Amino acid sequence: MLKRVLVTDNLSAAGLKVLEENPEIELVIKTDPKLTVEQLREELREADGIVIRSGTQLTAEVLEGQTRLKAIVRAGVGVDNIDIPSATKQGIVVMNTPGGNTVSTAEHTIGMMMALSRNIAPAAASMRDGKWERKLFTGTQLAGKTLGVIGLGRVGLAVVQRALALEMRVLGYDPFISSERAQEHGIELHREIDDLIPHCQFLTVHTPLTDETRGVINAERIAKMPKGVRIINCARGGIIDESDLADALESGHVAGAALDVFTSEPPADDRLTKLPGLLATPHLGASTDEAQELVAVEAGDIISGFLTRNEVRHAINMAPVSASEMEGMKKYIDLAYRLGLTLAQQTHGEGIKSAEICYKGDAASKHTRLLTSAFTAGLLSSALGDRINIVNANMLSEERGVSVNEQTAKQAGDFSTMIVATVVTDNRTLKIAGTLFGHQYLRMVQMDDFQIDAYMDGCMLIYRHRDVPGLIGFIGTICGKNNLNIAHMALGRGQSDPGGDSVAIINLDSKPDAAVLEEIRNHPDVTGVDIVQLPEAGAPLPWLGL
Repeated sequence: MLKRVLVTDNLSAAGLKVLEENPEIELVIKTDPKLTVEQLREELREADGIVIRSGTQLTAEVLEGQTRLKAIVRAGVGVDNIDIPSATKQGIVVMNTPGGNTVSTAEHTIGMMMALSRNIAPAAASMRDGKWERKLFTGTQLAGKTLGVIGLGRVGLAVVQRALALEMRVLGYDPFISSERAQEHGIELHREIDDLIPHCQFLTVHTPLTDETRGVINAERIAKMPKGVRIINCARGGIIDESDLADALESGHVAGAALDVFTSEPPADDRLTKLPGLLATPHLGASTDEAQELVAVEAGDIISGFLTRNEVRHAINMAPVSASEMEGMKKYIDLAYRLGLTLAQQTHGEGIKSAEICYKGDAASKHTRLLTSAFTAGLLSSALGDRINIVNANMLSEERGVSVNEQTAKQAGDFSTMIVATVVTDNRTLKIAGTLFGHQYLRMVQMDDFQIDAYMDGCMLIYRHRDVPGLIGFIGTICGKNNLNIAHMALGRGQSDPGGDSVAIINLDSKPDAAVLEEIRNHPDVTGVDIVQLPEAGAPLPWLGL
């Protein structure tokens, strides 16, 4: 079946070509006229993925109930027009294209800084009015000046590279960059913004807009900057408090500011944009022919890779995984998912208070965050059904107050790899462990304190009992008279001496009815009976097309 990709904003021809030439993709373009909210909702009901730019608004209302939609790709960096929590809750992966507009945005930043320092825009306007005012527009050179860069991601580092070529001194702040990496790029790194800003004659911001970065440049921080500082924002509107910036321009403390982005676009209040000290452009950072082609091609590659190769690149709301990594992780994901399913079906509606999953041996070297999400999806599937997947599992478990802790250990004991999962309910603690035999076959190797070797697929009849003669024959007789074929049986004994507590797992070709289970349960040496229904061996996972 073809994967249907919806495009609702204008993309370059090169980007559309990537999708058109993919034999596994059906491309649907709905850019003209602009879709209403209800029309967009209807189109998304038949789409596996959507590629957008800044025009399409994927709000909570639009995303609610979109059960087919698996991926959103933003052709660009900013995802302000996507309700990330709603997408995550719906189990939809959100990805962007951070590399395509890096150079264009960095160049625009440098261009804005140069125009600001040399008064190019007002000088050009004066010339159009027939004036010749050389003395009025005397500027300042960049060479020898100190530039502060807040945010040292792709664009920030590209700006640093160009500023150093202009012989500027560069100070930088980023909470995630190492001192060694900053030194490699010629940056004098500061660990606090307030330590950096008093030394800057120019300041540029290159962070995403988050609760932490909103208004990070405000009146208090502007007051700490040298008088005559010049400020540039080509990142996201809202990082700089626009009202505080307007006050500082009017007072003369800030000599000039250059903004390509605004809190609302176009700006709802023209107080700031009409100030003579402001150089403004209408969000042109990525508006070059080259950038538009690059982000469109990258968006096409990302959505194709996700839908046809299970590749997760530049994801906003889950761990990124390459196609080759995903191929190597499928069995581990499947094992973690089945462990969660097995535990879920043994809780019998008891409240789950917490869970822990421990990765040992080879499993510890994998993307354990993704494995934990798969386990959690299985654990909560009985309550949430197909609403839960590896994208939204963590969010939905937190909403329900179920904490899932993760641990790793390099040694796996008797196995090269093992995943141990423990669940604490209101009444008891359940524990199981699984492994891969030959990196292909899934096996349960522990249930509570019992060592066992059971197939983790199909219908599993689990009964706890005292290890006494005749019980296996009793179970076999019941299965035989009810036409239940036994595919495999595994026994785990708590001690070598007979008569102690034990557990057995029988793989059946069909599910027994309630009367059969009641007959087994009534045996005096049977202490508990469960039925666990798992997917058949090799069955694809219910999400990402794995």
